[in-house]
Amino acid sequence: MRHLLIAATLTACGLGLTTPALAQSQGDWTLGLGIANVNPKSDNGTLAEGTVPVEIDDSTRPTVTAEYFIRDNLGVEVLAALPFKHTIASNGSDIGTVKQLPPVVSLQYHFDATPQFKPFVGVGVNFTGFYDADTTGALAGSELRVKNSWGLAAHLGADYWVSDRSAIRADLRWIDIDADVELNGSKIGEVEVDPVVAGISYVMKF
Repeated sequence: MRHLLIAATLTACGLGLTTPALAQSQGDWTLGLGIANVNPKSDNGTLAEGTVPVEIDDSTRPTVTAEYFIRDNLGVEVLAALPFKHTIASNGSDIGTVKQLPPVVSLQYHFDATPQFKPFVGVGVNFTGFYDADTTGALAGSELRVKNSWGLAAHLGADYWVSDRSAIRADLRWIDIDADVELNGSKIGEVEVDPVVAGISYVMKF
């Protein structure tokens, strides 16, 4: 039994030594298919000269990422998703809904922590396009508009490579989203969304 254990240990060590590094090399592409939850921060600002506090709920949708490695372990990533839909509330009552698309372009660095485990960090720029804003409740029938937003974005996460071509990814983003709000053509305030975006995806390398 002792000889079998020694042989098994040496075999495992040998396999570990021959495990490929799985680093992302210059010229590689990855494609990620997943799902993400956009969770706005609490206290999302006020409207009507500070008299109407606003709360924005979370939303979950499928996502797609594409990343091109301009250097070993250094990539440029683009995030896209199906439209997120948020309910806007004030003092516990719904006052409207809005849809948004938040594409993000990030520069990110992947660390070779272990042959399979690759954490990464990134910074980038976000454009959030709001559309299909609609009013409900006390504001029903009014014309609501949430204007588009530009802001910075931070990204961190980790890939666990299950083969030399595929990985499971878990990640978090923080996105700076501040947008002016108009009602019937007049500005009535600004919303501060500033969400944390939590995602999980399946990543393929080409």
